[in-house]
Amino acid sequence: MTQAALRADHVGHVYDDQHGQVDALDNITFEIKPGEFVCIVGPSGSGKSTLLRILAGLIQPQQGRVWLDGQLVTAPRPSIGIVFQKANLMPWRTVRDNVGLPLEMEHVPVVEISERAQALIDLVGLTGFEASYPHGLSGGMEQRVAIARALIHNPSVLLLDEPLGSLDALTRERMSLELTRIWSTRTTTVVMVTHSIQEAVFLSDRVLVMTDRPGRIAADIAIKLSRPRDLTLLQEEHFAELAGKVRQAIVQA
Repeated sequence: MTQAALRADHVGHVYDDQHGQVDALDNITFEIKPGEFVCIVGPSGSGKSTLLRILAGLIQPQQGRVWLDGQLVTAPRPSIGIVFQKANLMPWRTVRDNVGLPLEMEHVPVVEISERAQALIDLVGLTGFEASYPHGLSGGMEQRVAIARALIHNPSVLLLDEPLGSLDALTRERMSLELTRIWSTRTTTVVMVTHSIQEAVFLSDRVLVMTDRPGRIAADIAIKLSRPRDLTLLQEEHFAELAGKVRQAIVQA
């Protein structure tokens, strides 16, 4: 049996805010296979982003454990890449320098940083923009830079927290295509939080549906659509059926 790339085992989490204690997550258990693309959907406030931060090792769960390639996750590590809704680029650094920043902080030789950053810039379709600064980039281009930066350590798992949420509808569709292209060229396992049912069905192999707070896994829906995928898929009956199934699972959660 293939070992899970990522496994959450009875994860629960409570945190304090100005109103008192908040039950964020309860008894979250799932496994993700190596190379899978899995999307997580659910109501606002269901703990999706909290779960992603726990998977990344940024937060330690108060209950349960997370395992990456059979090893307990207790802190962030290079083998886990993460991209947030905001690209969080440094405005005074060029595209190349933003992508290579994690290696620069580890004092990797300059020539190696340049070579690895260039390979990823090419991968995400930003060839020719190496010397550009963030203020000259569109929102979609900024997210491509953020994705390239997250891939600089060649992580085994890439976590995406609504990376397309701030984009307009057409740019979001184009970036969905870019994500499938980037993912298909690598062996990276992807877990992505999104509010878009259509996006989740288009991108993923499985969709995990979370309940309202405290977040639990209400459904695990297999997306049996052939790859590679293009935007004509959005018009197909089977796609609509799967989107309807996900939507119904959210309503019933």
